[in-house]
Amino acid sequence: MQNRYARQIILQNIGEEGQEKLLASSAAIVGCGALGTVAANNLARAGIGKIYIIDRDFVELNNLQRQMLFDENDIGTPKAVAAAEKVKAINSGIDVYPVIKDVNYTNVEDLLKGVDIVIDGTDNIQTRMLINDVCVKHKIPWIYTGAIGTSGMSMNIIPEKACLRCLYPGVPKAGSLPTCDTMGVLNTATVIMGSIETTEAIKILLGYYDEIESTHSNLLVYDIWKQSFDSIKVKKNEKCECCVNENFEFLESDEQEIITSLCGRNAIQITPADPKELVLKNIGEKLEKLGTVKCSDFIMLFKNHETEISLFRDGRAIIKGTNDEMVARTIYARYIGT
Repeated sequence: MQNRYARQIILQNIGEEGQEKLLASSAAIVGCGALGTVAANNLARAGIGKIYIIDRDFVELNNLQRQMLFDENDIGTPKAVAAAEKVKAINSGIDVYPVIKDVNYTNVEDLLKGVDIVIDGTDNIQTRMLINDVCVKHKIPWIYTGAIGTSGMSMNIIPEKACLRCLYPGVPKAGSLPTCDTMGVLNTATVIMGSIETTEAIKILLGYYDEIESTHSNLLVYDIWKQSFDSIKVKKNEKCECCVNENFEFLESDEQEIITSLCGRNAIQITPADPKELVLKNIGEKLEKLGTVKCSDFIMLFKNHETEISLFRDGRAIIKGTNDEMVARTIYARYIGT
């Protein structure tokens, strides 16, 4: 420990006792894109003892501009797996768990309950509201962070203080907010915002919890291009549906099959109501006569003149080439089954 973490241990803010706390801590990173890869890299090097990397997607060429753990050899590999392999190579003394899942109301509590902190690497407000519900319900600190264009924002969501619903009481509809796919993003913005949120995570794990001067619930807004930095105080909403009324409406969905339009990608994601562990090789063999198939332990890629399907072991599939839910359902049923 002394050699690996020497430069941290001599910091007055950490010391040997603080490093022991970090090694005994656990963190879940939800989403392993631009922010998530920065967080995974920073937390692994800092010596967080257990890191869960949760992501539903696989590496594509256009990710490499900003997703710092990946290279060209990772294209086609699930992001959680590729990131975990890189992190293990960075620090073999910690435990890293890749989780290839779409975070939704059916699994989010099981995925996050019990960790010491949750790091936001997601790309949509609906998933963040799910995280907020779970973390408020189970009193888990989490850090909301986003970056787009040349700017980003971050806010610590600490138990008993303001939550994300206090900041956004009226939840924006899916697709109503700009995304990296539609607006673009400068990679230095994501590196800076990812570093800000992991710094806050380390502070919280070290116990700088009630020190208002050090760890607070302000919304930090930074524009790297304009070199502007603002800190906005967020007050707890005494009528908040989540942290005051304990109405965890995002967890209490009555939906069955989950269908998500992937903004800017001309693709629909389908998550079956009753996820089952699939044998991808067997499905791939059946589809070979209908198109080209590439198969690994984690993902099967199928392509023909009609469509392109990425199928994961839990039955979740990304149907490319359409934004129509009914068309995507039909394609899923035709090639994968019901």
